Amino acid sequence: MKCIQEQYAPHNACFGCGPANAKGLHVRSFPEDSTPTCKTLVATWKAEPHHEAFPGVLNGGIIGALLDCHSNWTAAWHLMRQAGQTTPPCTVTAEFNVKLTRPTPTDGEIQLKAWVKDSSADRATIEAELMAGGKVCAKCTGIFVAVQPGHPAYHRW
Repeated sequence: MKCIQEQYAPHNACFGCGPANAKGLHVRSFPEDSTPTCKTLVATWKAEPHHEAFPGVLNGGIIGALLDCHSNWTAAWHLMRQAGQTTPPCTVTAEFNVKLTRPTPTDGEIQLKAWVKDSSADRATIEAELMAGGKVCAKCTGIFVAVQPGHPAYHRW
């Protein structure tokens, strides 16, 4: 099954979510359910030893990249659906805050969950969590904005 990134941006080279980046993290986001009112995306990811800050614990920068990309796609997907479009707008991170609540173990799957807190026609506020071992290890809130022609990210996917 194709994730949102593979469906809408197969040539995207973003480090966190780009399917075309051979050395990237390859975040693969999916709707939590198939209802028309769904505003939540989920993803599962597996760390490798080179993603660790020290043995057995995920690097904080990697945590930030995972949450940023997954949240950004939640915003783009939501804005697309809200506008009744068939392709998502290119969105960028305008503001992003991460709170690391406990060390993130790397010995199992890591789950990401992001949902829309608020939105307007061209921006969305997203909240997200990163979980491992059944516990929330990081939380974030971000504002993601659809860019217009002339912006470097316009039509990047």
